[in-house]
Amino acid sequence: MVVPAQADNWPSWRGPHNDGTCDEKGLPLNWSATENVAWKADLPDRGNSTPVVWGDKVFVTQAVEKDGWRTLMCLDKKTGRKLWQEGTTYTETETTHGTNPYCSASPATDGERVVVSFASAGVFCFDMQGKELWHRDLGKVHHIWGNGASPVLANGLCYLNFGPGEQSSLVALDPKTGATVWKHDEPRREVKGSPDFYGSWSDPLPRMIDGKAQLLMNWPFRVCAMDAKSGAELWTCEGLNQLVYTSPLLSEGIVVGMGGYSGMDLAVKTGGKGDVTKTHGLWQHPKTPQRIASGAVHEGYIYILNDPGLAQCIDLKTGETVWQERLKGPGPTGQNWSSVVISEGRCYAVNQGGDAFVFKASPKFELLAINSMNEKVIGSIAVSGGQLFIRGYEHLFCIGKK
Repeated sequence: MVVPAQADNWPSWRGPHNDGTCDEKGLPLNWSATENVAWKADLPDRGNSTPVVWGDKVFVTQAVEKDGWRTLMCLDKKTGRKLWQEGTTYTETETTHGTNPYCSASPATDGERVVVSFASAGVFCFDMQGKELWHRDLGKVHHIWGNGASPVLANGLCYLNFGPGEQSSLVALDPKTGATVWKHDEPRREVKGSPDFYGSWSDPLPRMIDGKAQLLMNWPFRVCAMDAKSGAELWTCEGLNQLVYTSPLLSEGIVVGMGGYSGMDLAVKTGGKGDVTKTHGLWQHPKTPQRIASGAVHEGYIYILNDPGLAQCIDLKTGETVWQERLKGPGPTGQNWSSVVISEGRCYAVNQGGDAFVFKASPKFELLAINSMNEKVIGSIAVSGGQLFIRGYEHLFCIGKK
């Protein structure tokens, strides 16, 4: 049985619109590790993924490192009680960074099934009760920093950026069977320096543009649009660097791609064919702050909390930095990998020191709250039913009224 779509579902890492924005109102402004907490559930190990929510269920990926177990956990949304935990055991060597444990990719659900990427251990699909429906072995993922791209369900397909590493592909799978519908292998370019300093951890952004279902994608060195049904490339724009962690943004017919490792960013108008760098490019910055988390757009401005803890407001059309502010809390670090979520003109993000910031999505900076979780947090905030779901290294928190 398919659960009807609801406005308060958070079906994927970036939410109902796949871009960090949501339509909910009245989200909590103030909380702590103990105050305004509806519940918190113990987790068996650390993790970087973001929870997703559908109906009365919360899903979160979870590795149990000592056992080589890669799993999907399902919890009751009202109480935090664990309903089930299913997955697979994978004991072969898979490289990753010490700050990026396995199962860092978030789940995706359509209310009938939940799809998760366990990287080299495979892509798995479960029904809402935890029964495995199918799994696929897409090959090995090999990168010194590991993987983190999450599945995206849209247009009747499941999209996944499978990589990075020697093999880096965007695949479209049939969500009912796991069969490959199409596959795009991204060519690797020659670069100076370490060959490991290369790759895309970006998720594709599905959008209807000019009446056609398209995917917008950030690859090393470029942003592109692809036909969502066939995988055919429609246009490409040069101007990113070789390391890309963020997912693309789209607003007012403008696509924004942001590179990482103090790299480049760009904006390009939709449309055109082939290489549109010169004809459709709007702006490009040759050097930016370190960007791992993705930003979000509200009323003509981009908002992002960069890895050094530097919040920025950037004019969508011109690329001008309207303001930038260092966000500091009482936690041990201001380093940030959490992507911005925007609701009712408020930006929400939580840094690795466990300090959750709420600031206005406005061309005039205003910090509204600092809420300390007293726990390391890598993932982003999920929103559902007026509550916030925040995954720490020890607990999954539900913030807001019971």
